[in-house]
Amino acid sequence: MDALSNQKRKGLRVAFAVATAFTWAVATDDPLPFLSALFAAQMLISSSRAISLPKAGLLTLAILIVAAIVQFLTTFLAEQPPVLLLLLGLLYFACFLAQASGKTNPLIFLILVVSVMIPLLTILNIDLGSSILTVFVKSIAAGAVITWLAYALLPDIGVVEAPQVSVSAAPRPLWRAAADAMILLLALTLCLTQDRLATAVVIPITVASLLSQLDVEASGRPALATVVVNLMGGVAATLVFTVLEVKHSLLMLFLLVLFAGLVFGGRATEPTVAAKINAGALTVFLLVLGSGVSPLSSGAGETFATRVGYITLAIGYTLFFATLLWPSRRVATK
Repeated sequence: MDALSNQKRKGLRVAFAVATAFTWAVATDDPLPFLSALFAAQMLISSSRAISLPKAGLLTLAILIVAAIVQFLTTFLAEQPPVLLLLLGLLYFACFLAQASGKTNPLIFLILVVSVMIPLLTILNIDLGSSILTVFVKSIAAGAVITWLAYALLPDIGVVEAPQVSVSAAPRPLWRAAADAMILLLALTLCLTQDRLATAVVIPITVASLLSQLDVEASGRPALATVVVNLMGGVAATLVFTVLEVKHSLLMLFLLVLFAGLVFGGRATEPTVAAKINAGALTVFLLVLGSGVSPLSSGAGETFATRVGYITLAIGYTLFFATLLWPSRRVATK
């Protein structure tokens, strides 16, 4: 009984933290309002215990080191795109290799997010690129503080730890990691070189999220569920933005994001295989809504039509290349 109650409390913590972080970011005119909510969600979903201060410090330090290195490389090698893309590809390969080996540390996905956003923002948004590290520091700090607040308001009952779903290594992890790195790097390159995709940061981040969720060979049903649930995240963000256009207030924003957090974030904390799919849908929701309400947004029209189109494009692109490039289980087991 305590385990079930704690599982529900964990879902409530995720929803509360995401809504609070997102609303606070919008209220303070954060240029990337989804970042603190995304960090908080990753920290809460990955563990049933509050993150300790030393661990939060190490997480922040690791992300900032990666962000600083990627920004330096992006600035220094901006005139040498092949070298920059090669180095980014090696970083993506290292992250995907860790995931393919069965490691589920949330730091891996956060590093992927950072190493995707930094090149895009540094090259395509010069004003924000110069202060991106400050934005990341504030977002990580806000995300950590809000997770502690969520645990303080909704503590667990007793000391029951929720069961965790075991994650097995992918077949041929080196091949799988190389394929994933190639898929993500190509998506990033398209966004950097195509003017129509210059603001499409949601595409490569969605691709990175999907690559850690998909299992295209298990059966058609899980792959279809992944597609539908992630697309629902984008559609939900569009509906929320529509309501906010009619009645804009911070309270309304908080309540709508709280509801989405309960739907996607609550299911993302369940000890089931579908949990990571709902975690991905929550990521998509935060990205689409955050990019729509951001001060950097180019308008509502882009949010309604274009950004949901970006999500659809990212899903179709990832499914196609994952099916084409991923190693076959049948070949791997021979």
